[in-house]
Amino acid sequence: MKMSLKPLFVFFVGLSLASCVAKKKLTALQSQYDKAQVDLVKCGDNVQDYKDKLERMSKLQQESEAQKNATLSTVQQRDQKINDLNDQVLDLRKLRDKQMEQVGNLTVLSKTANDNIDKTLSQLANKDKYINLLQAARTKADSINLALAVNLKSTLNNGLDDQDVEVKVDKTVVMINISDKMLFSTGSSKISSNANNILGKIAQIIKSRPELEVMVEGYTDNVAINTDCITDNWDLSTKRATSVIRILQQNFGIDPNKLIAAGRGEFNALTSNDSAEGRATNRRTRIILMPKIDQFYDLLNPDKK
Repeated sequence: MKMSLKPLFVFFVGLSLASCVAKKKLTALQSQYDKAQVDLVKCGDNVQDYKDKLERMSKLQQESEAQKNATLSTVQQRDQKINDLNDQVLDLRKLRDKQMEQVGNLTVLSKTANDNIDKTLSQLANKDKYINLLQAARTKADSINLALAVNLKSTLNNGLDDQDVEVKVDKTVVMINISDKMLFSTGSSKISSNANNILGKIAQIIKSRPELEVMVEGYTDNVAINTDCITDNWDLSTKRATSVIRILQQNFGIDPNKLIAAGRGEFNALTSNDSAEGRATNRRTRIILMPKIDQFYDLLNPDKK
């Protein structure tokens, strides 16, 4: 029996020893496993940290890129401003050079300008003298016309109705308006027998003033006329003017070189033709006494003042 227990004891001892070794290995492996788990957690944390750092670096890179672009834009704007300022400096230099040139020209022209100013002042003084001369000439012409008008009125009013003859001064001329009924029959250009009286008095004044020219204007109303001898009011007014001219020339010896005939028709009316009185007023002959053109200019000539 003793011989059989020993191997068994050895077996159990061996088995116990083997179990202890396996348990130690298992404990060691478990420790290694736990450490590996801890290391794995740490690695995971480290990986997450690196990911966070990478994301921050990416954001920093984006911000840096944006800042770089902003800086480039600012630099471009600054360069553009520099170019604009350089252009302005160039323009200012050109303007300065031009102004310097103008100043130089003004300096050169100053003497000529002063001479021209003196000459202009002298001319203005001469013009003032000429203006005074013109005013004196007009005063003289007005005085002559006024005297002529007074003489005509005193001559013509003797035995004539004031309503049929009107004498007035208009600017440089004296005008005599004679009513239609004093000279012509209705619708006719033939001078009536009563016309010699008034035309004779006017002829006396004309003869006494050889320096005057005489224009005779015929006027009608707006009533249309068309006969075998007269086409229209233009024709009638012209024929009446020439009839007066012929009487002045043939009956009273007025020089025809100083006579002018004009027809004005129904135009330049003195009043409305809507009434019989208005039409009678517009039917008239106007005799204008005016200085000859050359004699009028003589009044304005300083050498003949």
